[in-house]
Amino acid sequence: MISKAKVKFIKSLQVKKYRKEEQSFIVEGAKGVKELLQSDFEVCWLAGTSDFLDSANGYEAFKKIEVVETSEMELSGLGSFNTNNSALAIARIRPNVAPKLTAEYVLVLDDIRDPGNLGTIIRTADWYGIKHIIASEETADFYNPKVITATMGSFCRVHVYYTSLTDYLFGIDWPLYGASLTGHSLYETNFGKEGFIVIGNESQGISPAIHSLINQHITIPRIGEAESLNASIATAIILDNVFRLKK
Repeated sequence: MISKAKVKFIKSLQVKKYRKEEQSFIVEGAKGVKELLQSDFEVCWLAGTSDFLDSANGYEAFKKIEVVETSEMELSGLGSFNTNNSALAIARIRPNVAPKLTAEYVLVLDDIRDPGNLGTIIRTADWYGIKHIIASEETADFYNPKVITATMGSFCRVHVYYTSLTDYLFGIDWPLYGASLTGHSLYETNFGKEGFIVIGNESQGISPAIHSLINQHITIPRIGEAESLNASIATAIILDNVFRLKK
């Protein structure tokens, strides 16, 4: 049985203000929680059904956290994931520290507002081996439960750093590619061993301040009549071509 105080605390972590105050976030569902238990996140508390706890009992993290057995009915009313019938965990937010980059490709997200889009972009980045994402301060919160759920566990492997993009990108030495409706064809672009790939806002695209810093504007050639592509779909197409052409 989960206490009323803990239920209230879990509910509060669905709101960004309280996540920031408590420096904590929630992870829902069997896959996400198991990925969390194997990661370097600090896990503080875990509630799970007897079946889940039996299946995950070998994880080292179990020795350091409070574990509560609960029912599927109780879990379904706890978080934002109504179909959660396995587990829910509370973990500590990582410090927002700029990553130390080596020769690699890095995604830059300029005002991606939709949590589902952000989660899918993180999952796609993980698929292609992208370890770091630089996000504008206006981009959706990495620790939003909808973002965490949409990543399908990839939040454990992709580091997202929030900062002023103009300050971060000004004067960088690496190539800076910007996804645009106009520009050089993605299929004819020669990608090197490293670079930043900028993905703009779902409706407005890349902001003027960041647009002016980009070395090369790239576009996915349009064949049909659609006005634009979803930001997460565009990210997947671009990354596929970057890494396919590098082979």
